[in-house]
Order: sequence, then structure tokens, then C-alpha cells
Amino acid sequence: MLVQKYKDMLSAKSVIRQLSEFATARGAEIGYENVFDYSLGNPSVPTPREVTDAMVRMLREEDPMTLHGYSPSLGIPSVRKAIADYLKERTGLPYGMEHIFMASGAAGALAHAFRLVAEPGDEILTFAPFFPEYHPYVDLSGAVLKVVPPDTESFQIHFEAFERMLSPKTMAVLINTPNNPSGVVYSADTLRKLADVLKRRSEEYGHIIYLISDEPYREIVFTGVDSPWVSSFYDNTILCYSYSKSLSLPGERIGYVAVNPACGDAVDMIQMCGQISRGIGHNCPPSLIQLTVAEVQGKTADLSVYEINRDILYKELTELGFTCVKPGGTFYIFPKAPEEDAKAFCQKALRYDLVLVPGDTFGCPGYFRMAYCIDTEKVKRSLPALRKFVKEEYSM
Repeated sequence: MLVQKYKDMLSAKSVIRQLSEFATARGAEIGYENVFDYSLGNPSVPTPREVTDAMVRMLREEDPMTLHGYSPSLGIPSVRKAIADYLKERTGLPYGMEHIFMASGAAGALAHAFRLVAEPGDEILTFAPFFPEYHPYVDLSGAVLKVVPPDTESFQIHFEAFERMLSPKTMAVLINTPNNPSGVVYSADTLRKLADVLKRRSEEYGHIIYLISDEPYREIVFTGVDSPWVSSFYDNTILCYSYSKSLSLPGERIGYVAVNPACGDAVDMIQMCGQISRGIGHNCPPSLIQLTVAEVQGKTADLSVYEINRDILYKELTELGFTCVKPGGTFYIFPKAPEEDAKAFCQKALRYDLVLVPGDTFGCPGYFRMAYCIDTEKVKRSLPALRKFVKEEYSM
């Protein structure tokens, strides 16, 4: 007999993926260049040359068994050391390789982090708007995801609602900054206040509330925006990182868990990640890509196009009358729809070959997301369609 919970998930597939599939099918009809697909957060800039060069050199010169054999369960030691050295230099925190676990992207890192600190039935809190895949990530671990309502004025943390939702069952708080879908970067004031609340409630409940910081967009931060280092604010922070966005390597599935060295159980937690891998199959990411990222610490793809696209869309949307918090990073923008039903709004947009994602799936009904990781030329060509859409449908 098939497992019912996974059968049930077939009728609740990712809205983002469904819209992306629609865009692909529509593109086959009219040419994908004529479909203004803002659905999927797939990086649109080339991988840095240094990444390709490192891989080519290793494939030519290194022992094939080193490149293609299984890595140790915690990751290749030299790779973990390279990452720890980089984090130590960048943050001033005393990271060592014993604080680093290599994972299959941020999703793999999160899968380990949840199981480190939450038993089945325990609660993990996150903040709307949030990445919708957090639900299956957390729920299928046996823990329970609770979503704190948004502060739609700024998309910083709604602290009054947060404090109300904390309970002795809360074992971790999950944040994502820079944020998907809003593009907002949490301020130092926000992180300082969050740390204060977590310290106070940890003492009150008699157990640590861990902070899990999901940071795949950490390097995509725009001019004049301060992006504080989350782990510097709270000792019991578990950082989950992916190279998918910073190096345009989503298909390679490589990232890591980095536990703040000030966390009392940091070394044990990394060792435990190796045991968690035995049960969930996220073990031993490919050796070649581990060795590659070790050689390009601090490098990024040319991410400047995302700020250019942000500026074009923010200007156009606000001039058309949309309410929108200006993104400080990522490649997403999250305006308020001109009607309460954002699903209906996004359905109407499809008539104009504009593929937008309703905010309901992000815990923010009435809003919609545009993933502007597309060519700037296509962003500009989408503007007449956007203007026609809102004029004909909403008289904007």
C-alpha cells in the first residue's frame, strides 16, 4: 500500500513549479522569448570563469578517485577547512573545520538542521513571507512549522505576533535574510531584538531555542544596504548556506551547515549531522564540486544584473500605483496586488503572458512575487505587457 501523505502531496504541488511548467508550455506555442516568466528563482548569470577553470584543471590533473570517489560523511576535510578559514576571516568568529558540515545545497543543510534540534511534535517558527518549501522540509521531519504573520509595512519581523506564538514547544526559529520572496534584508536592529527575545525565552523555558539562518541569497545585496552577519548576534545559530545563487550553481547541489563556534554543542552537532545523513540520504555531496568551491571562496558570479532589474521593476511598479517594499537583495520583488485575491490577479496576468506567483503560497495573501532573474532586455520588453494588463483589468 502506498504511503498516503505522499499521495496527498500530489494534489498540492508547488505553485511556483506549476507556473514555470505553464510558461514552458506557452513558450513552445509562441516562443519563450514572448513569455514574461517571473515564476522561478533560477539564476540567470553565468557561473564565474574561476569555477570552470578549477573544474577543468582538476579533471585534467587530479586523481580520478579523489574527484569521483565518496567523500567522508562530514565532507572533505580540506574543503571544510577552506570554508571555515573564509568564514573566520569574514566574520571574526573562530570557525574551524569542526564547525562545518558539507550538504547538498541549502535544502540538504536545512534537512540536517531541523533534525539536530527538533523531535517529532516540536515546533519550529518562521516568519511570513516565507519560502513555501519550508512546510514539507519541516513537516516531513516530524516537527511542526508555525508561521508568524507578516509586518507588511516593512517585512521585518512582527515581534508582537512572534512573542505570542513562542511556547515551551518552540525548539528553533527559522529565518531567511535576504528574504525570498520579499527581497528584504533584516536590519541589525531586527536581529538584535530577535536575539534578545530568544535569549530571554530560552532562559524562561529552560532549553535553548536555536536560530536556523537560511542564507542562499547572502551575497545578493544591493548598493547601500547593510546585510549583517546573523551568527554574530546569537551564539546558538545554525547557518545553512548554498552556492546555488552566489556562484550560479543550482544544479550542482552544494552547500553547508556552519554552527556558530560559541554554541556549546557545536562540535557534537556537526558530528550528529553525519549520523542524520544515514537516515535521510543527503550524505556525501559530490567530491568534485566540493573541491571546486573550496578553490573559489569569496568569489561570486556577476550579480549586478539583479540590481539593475530591481531598479527597473521597482520604478515601473510604483509609478503604476503598486504598493511595494523596495528589495534590498535577492532577485525577487513582492508587490501588493490591486485586488484582495492575488490568485485571481495572477490568473488574469497569464492572459498577457505575464507569469507571476500569488503570495498565498508564501503566507501573504494579497501579494505576488516576481523573480527577476531574467535578462534585462526581457524585463524591459515585459513592461508594455504589464502596463496593458493593469490598465485593461484595473484601470491603473
